[in-house]
Amino acid sequence: MTKDQLLTRLSSTAAAFTRRRALLTGAACGAAGTAGLLSLGSGGEPVRPALPAAGPRAHRALKPSAYRLQPLTGYGPPRAEPSHPLVRREPFLRLSGRGRTMVLTFDDGPDPRFTPVILDTLAQYDVHAMFFVCGAMAVDHEDLLARMADEGHVVGNHTWSHPLLTSLSRGRIRYEMERTSDVIEEACGERPQWFRAPYGAWNRTVFQLGAELGMEPLAWTIDTLDWTTPGTRAIVGRVENGAAPGVVVLSHDAGGDRTQSVRALRAYLPQLLDSGYHITVPRRRRA
Repeated sequence: MTKDQLLTRLSSTAAAFTRRRALLTGAACGAAGTAGLLSLGSGGEPVRPALPAAGPRAHRALKPSAYRLQPLTGYGPPRAEPSHPLVRREPFLRLSGRGRTMVLTFDDGPDPRFTPVILDTLAQYDVHAMFFVCGAMAVDHEDLLARMADEGHVVGNHTWSHPLLTSLSRGRIRYEMERTSDVIEEACGERPQWFRAPYGAWNRTVFQLGAELGMEPLAWTIDTLDWTTPGTRAIVGRVENGAAPGVVVLSHDAGGDRTQSVRALRAYLPQLLDSGYHITVPRRRRA
């Protein structure tokens, strides 16, 4: 075989190998594409296979908890938090509203001994209240949080373990607040929009972290001092004597024996309504 004949044969062999490899590659791609188009979802719709991650920078799928329950429109993607959230310098002490409005708030729960009775009383008079829950209590009673949300009450954040926040590090404060927000979201379908510092102890870090987590700070106007168990009559008197438009009433549904708090609510709630007060909760911010 001459040199020219040998070169011609080698060239033909290489060309054939290239064509064969191209055909095999095309067949493989076609099979994969067909398999993807023919895969059916649970509803019978075609579903394409998931693409492989493009390295460490690829985005992971959002967890269900990353979604927020949007008013009137079902579920949707999380709302974009402002790059510079408004940081308050002091908490709200009262809430404005039309006419003779008042806000009832209950801290430290939920407690299966007292919270359901309070919810029953509120439902009896068709009024809504705010419940500032502690994560350590809420995590074992998510059914009560779900009931609060379902019945139109506002579920707020009262930290995980009710510590004195002004004595904690920034990281620990965030942990206390964020972990509780996670529990509330798990039970209610959305993260809380209101926060109350235990003991009413606020500082700049608490306000900053609350804003970063999308919460407004709320204190109170009337302290019933029900945690001191002063007697049902004393609790009722503090509420009725302090009643005024925009007033925020502080009571407790956990943290001890709250029998007096339950009895007092049954006494002063109809009195407030008969006096023309509208018991309400803050209007929810739209996402």
